[in-house]
Amino acid sequence: MRTSTITRNTKETKIKLSLNLDGTKNIDINSGVPFFDHMLTLFAFHAGFDLDIYCDGDLSVDDHHTIEDIGIVLGEAVKNALGDKLGIQRYGLMYLPMDEALSRVVIDISNRPFLHYKATYQRISIGLLSLENVKEFFRAFSSEARINLHIETLYGDNDHHKVESIFKGFGRALFEATRITSTDISSTKGVL
Repeated sequence: MRTSTITRNTKETKIKLSLNLDGTKNIDINSGVPFFDHMLTLFAFHAGFDLDIYCDGDLSVDDHHTIEDIGIVLGEAVKNALGDKLGIQRYGLMYLPMDEALSRVVIDISNRPFLHYKATYQRISIGLLSLENVKEFFRAFSSEARINLHIETLYGDNDHHKVESIFKGFGRALFEATRITSTDISSTKGVL
């Protein structure tokens, strides 16, 4: 089973996360930031994962620590659940439309962390989620998961639609990249 359970407690956040890469879309998210919960639910659904996240964060300060720390823990969980990466497809690509918005998400599970993120917003926040922290979530995730992640919103007018297209596309691309499609390591080096 490709699963991982992580508990992480700091002075800023207390997080418990359980992940099953080969799940049946059993999802329960409670970060204290409702719009972020919605985005993580969409991500897990489109990735086909089971995902439980509970976070008690210092939201009286702002949402930054909660969003970033969940990215750290989710990245670590994905890395742990993948283990030696034997047989995974490694690469994932998704163009995801959400009404007038279109985003592209490309993933390489390479053990070389890198984030390219290009999205602009007209608003500062959606609900309690500061839109500048969407990039921080993906930076933390790619660093901890040790993946190469390229995200671009190609166009769109509605900020909700843009963020939603990113998270859905992220789920679909990660689903593709984590699928087992062979019996070897997808690298000429023999290791990822």
